[in-house]
This record gives sequence, structure tokens and C-alpha cells, in this order.
Amino acid sequence: MKKQQERSQTGFSAIETLVAVAIIFIVLAMAMIKWTTILPNAKANSAMDQLLYRLRTAREQAIAHRREVQVQFVGTNQLTISELWVTGTPPAPLTYTFEGGAQYMLFTSSPAVPDTPMGFGNGAAIYFENASGGPPIMKFTTNGAFIDGNNNYVNGTAFLGITGSPLTARAVTILGATGRVREYHWDGTQWQE
Repeated sequence: MKKQQERSQTGFSAIETLVAVAIIFIVLAMAMIKWTTILPNAKANSAMDQLLYRLRTAREQAIAHRREVQVQFVGTNQLTISELWVTGTPPAPLTYTFEGGAQYMLFTSSPAVPDTPMGFGNGAAIYFENASGGPPIMKFTTNGAFIDGNNNYVNGTAFLGITGSPLTARAVTILGATGRVREYHWDGTQWQE
């Protein structure tokens, strides 16, 4: 009697292939859904990091160069920094524009994003010394403090975000007496530092 040789099966069955393809599509769908929230958050973080870096650099420049450095929040997404000289020709002011569509803004629709833990107020996207946009002159001094044109300390907040996406709310605060610059991001329920 001859024994018939059994052939071993190789490859996947149709059902195994369909299950594998279905799992891949589910993972891709979940990744796409997550991507729609990750990208705006990354853009908002980038703008906040740019603002934070520029403000801290302006403060350090004022201390290191022993000259006041003026800060102006311009338009909806720009920051201008000027070194102030008593004599001589000062360098040209530098204007920085946020990338990725982030801009100065408040999220006031339901649910509204509240003020930061610093409590400087949120009456406007740029809010310094209880005024929208702040005083006309705001600058870092040679000792690092943040003052107005009358040499009064200025506390305030710049709020940032991507239009239509409240989870992209970001804030940068400045404490006038020390010039300390702090960052906050909104997690949907509270500000996180």
C-alpha cells in the first residue's frame, strides 16, 4: 500500500486575509481621526513656542546689552521687537510672524476658555494691564522687568490658537516685576503649565 504524501498548506486563507486587511483599515481610520487633532495642536504649540522664545530672548537681550527692548504685538499673528538706544543708530526692529495659521485669539464660544491661573484677565487676545492690546509702550528693562512708558510694571497675557479649535488654546503670560514669561496650554478642562 502506498502512502499518499500530504502537501503542507502555505499562505493565508481568504478569511485570514480579510481579517488582516480589516485590522489595517481600522488602525488607519483611528490614526486619521487622531491626526486631525494632532496637527492643529502641533501648530498651536509651535506658535506658542515661537512667542515664548522671542519674549524670553528680548528679556535676555535687554539684560545682556543693558538697553531697554520694546515689545509690540502686531496684527493677529506678529510680534515686533526693537532695541531702544539713547544715542547712535539702533538696529532695525525685527518682526516675527507665527507659522501654521495660529493667531492671537480668545475662545469665547461655549465652552469658553477661562483666564490663566495667573489671573491677569482675558478681556482680549492681547490683554495687559486690563487693556485690550495693552499700553502703547511695553518694554523689558535692563534688570529684566516688564514696564510701560511711565515705568510702571505691566502684567498681562497673550492668548493664541487656531480658529475653530478650542483645544488649541495657548497662553503666554508676563509678570511685570520680574519679567518672567510663562506658557500655558488648554487641555479642554483647565490650563496646564
